[in-house]
Amino acid sequence: MWKEFLCKIKRVTALKRKISAISRNLDEIKMMQGRLWSANLKTADIRCLQEAEFKVYSQWGDDGIIQYLLSILEIKNKVFIEFGVEDYEEANTRFLLKNNNWRGLIIDGVKENISKIVARDEFWRYDLTAKAAFVTRENINALILDSGFSGDIGLLHIDIDGNDYWVWKAIDVVAPVIVIIEYNSVFGSEKLVTVPYDPAFLRSKAHHSFLFWGASLSALCDLAQEKGYVFIGSNSNGNNAYFIRKDCFRDSALKALTAQEGYVCSCFRESRNERGDLNYLAGDARLKAVRGCLVFNIKTSTLEVL
Repeated sequence: MWKEFLCKIKRVTALKRKISAISRNLDEIKMMQGRLWSANLKTADIRCLQEAEFKVYSQWGDDGIIQYLLSILEIKNKVFIEFGVEDYEEANTRFLLKNNNWRGLIIDGVKENISKIVARDEFWRYDLTAKAAFVTRENINALILDSGFSGDIGLLHIDIDGNDYWVWKAIDVVAPVIVIIEYNSVFGSEKLVTVPYDPAFLRSKAHHSFLFWGASLSALCDLAQEKGYVFIGSNSNGNNAYFIRKDCFRDSALKALTAQEGYVCSCFRESRNERGDLNYLAGDARLKAVRGCLVFNIKTSTLEVL
């Protein structure tokens, strides 16, 4: 009985080692392919951000966009900050960390996610700070400063599915060259609106559809202007907007865009019904689902019905 049990344990252990080895090999292949794609971008004739896209660790094609921007911008402080990373399996700065050896801070509101990140080999292989915290406009500057980051940095990515507009507005302890921030394309390209600020905002609680969150692209472009940034486009999936600090933009080959010029309507069908089941709404049906919700108009500084 015990011999059979021990044999099973040995077989399971051996299988785990094989799976781990396969996973490492696949990761090395992904990294090699990403490096080849990055090298090709340096000589490619890129006319819009979407033409630079490729995916290694990003959820969509943002790894390629970031590598392209690095190839045409002069960035002295190779530092990134990203929050809303979940377990960092899919993240816009992970390839930047491993391929370009940047230093960075990542934040997520779930402690278990941070524990998974800290347990990985890459946590000690690279200069990565990982912090568990629920980000609000009241605590974001302290979270960044207490982690040892301030001043001029290379990249900031905000993806918290809620108070994104309000948190970016509050950040004043770092001055990123590149800002990537998620926008809610369901709100369209014209409206200058965001969800009203609530420090406890959760997308899953705000509306059963999961479609009421974040800010419109126009609202983010307006804030970017206020903070000294230029909008240069969106990824092809219509969720991430890219901004460049004006003093770095002047000497680049990049083109400034209006929100309407750079808006991409997402095709995500992640909506849910009142029971919490996916119901795959698309197009204008998504906006119809959140009709009646209150949004904050950043131009009039008033609440209005969506």
